[in-house]
Amino acid sequence: MTEGTLATPAAAASAIDEALEGHLAASRGARLASYLELLRIPSISTLPEHAPDCRRAAEWIGSRLEAMGFEHVEVSPTSGHPVVYADWLHAAGAPTILVYCHYDVQPVDPIDEWETAPFEPFIRDAKVVGRGAADDKGQISMHLAAFDALFATRGRLPVNVRIVFEGEEEANSTGLAGWLGQNRDRLACDAVVISDTGFFEGNRPALCVGLRGIVYTQIDVTGPAQDMHSGGFGGLIENPANALARIIADLKDRAGVVQIPGFYEDVVKLTAAERRDLAAMAYDDEAIRQHCDVPVLVGEAGYEPLERLGYRPTLDVNGLWGGFQGEGSKTIIPAQAHAKVSCRLVPNQDPGVIFERFQAYVHQVAPPGVTVKVRRLGSGRPLAVSADDPVASTALAALEATFGAAPYLIRSGGSIPVAEMFTTLLGRAPVMLGFTNPDDHAHSPNEFMRLENYETGIRTLCWFWDALPERVR
Repeated sequence: MTEGTLATPAAAASAIDEALEGHLAASRGARLASYLELLRIPSISTLPEHAPDCRRAAEWIGSRLEAMGFEHVEVSPTSGHPVVYADWLHAAGAPTILVYCHYDVQPVDPIDEWETAPFEPFIRDAKVVGRGAADDKGQISMHLAAFDALFATRGRLPVNVRIVFEGEEEANSTGLAGWLGQNRDRLACDAVVISDTGFFEGNRPALCVGLRGIVYTQIDVTGPAQDMHSGGFGGLIENPANALARIIADLKDRAGVVQIPGFYEDVVKLTAAERRDLAAMAYDDEAIRQHCDVPVLVGEAGYEPLERLGYRPTLDVNGLWGGFQGEGSKTIIPAQAHAKVSCRLVPNQDPGVIFERFQAYVHQVAPPGVTVKVRRLGSGRPLAVSADDPVASTALAALEATFGAAPYLIRSGGSIPVAEMFTTLLGRAPVMLGFTNPDDHAHSPNEFMRLENYETGIRTLCWFWDALPERVR
């Protein structure tokens, strides 16, 4: 993937005042050491054995917020992992902004593809490498550094701030939903800023204005009560692995079109303006192909790669298992076979409706002779927001002032379930201001954050907080 040329450190530094830049320059070593310390905590939210680590990460963040000057700091229990809440509300007449990030991380499999242990982070070639370096502990670290610089140089913040850092974003924010409902009254704000997105291809600064939703499912296919001898029973009973393969093959055709009836029914077509915006973006298909190390890019027929990435729904198998997995041979008909399947959704698609249609279709195409169960493991609604409001326009100005290039407006192919929660619960469509480089290997081995994104992004946040009082009335 090609790399863009970001603003030089001197150019980024000139965008903020001398006191802030002096503090950031002097505290760089301590800031990076703190960043690595947070990355060493294996806060994997989806694995129960890491629940103590998730709490430890939350407490670590809470202690930092309290030390720098935030008030009402809480590591608040939920039905899952804790939420870190804090606030500072002494900027009279200034807007109140709720800042959201997540401290939980993805599992680290396949472990043998990491350069070093995933939770032994290191800095090399101007990159911070380790699980969570980009998604999303790097962005938490950036917010902490920006707030620390403002407190250290002025003793106060230019705006009122509420912090909500959660520990289950990678597990569909199941515990957060209840917590938000219980704490709705004290979360009143003028805007929500989410830092869990990144830049455009080529590391071009970008503001995210859309997220795909998600439905995450598991298909369980059961046949005989136990594994059976394939010589003695082959040809007499249905093989659950074969049945699952047939089900999966029927989900999409050879042109990449999802075959579930009604799957595309509510998809909104791109406007002429959106098509012009896409056409203006420098998206290098060949660079993406080389970065992924695949023979060719594929996807739904009739749509360009960039349109397929953020504006069209998808269906993918995320995991597949059943039967004998060891070395050598074992001639059996397995008793069970399983698959995890996710659908990424676009605005107007309802996760509940899509799951019902998915479930019905799987049962429809399943062959006789097996029992099929389809479970919904999680979901999140898609979201599209405007970049016209004062907070979003300030974020765009801050990115351009510090990174030296007018940012793109992009839709992310990923999902952030909490974004729709904030929109529904608080009536505040989020401003999705993120800084990760697009080649960050998020969710994969050797995840990393480029130091130029990290350091300049901290200065973007300082510029952003300073500019908001004059721009948001």
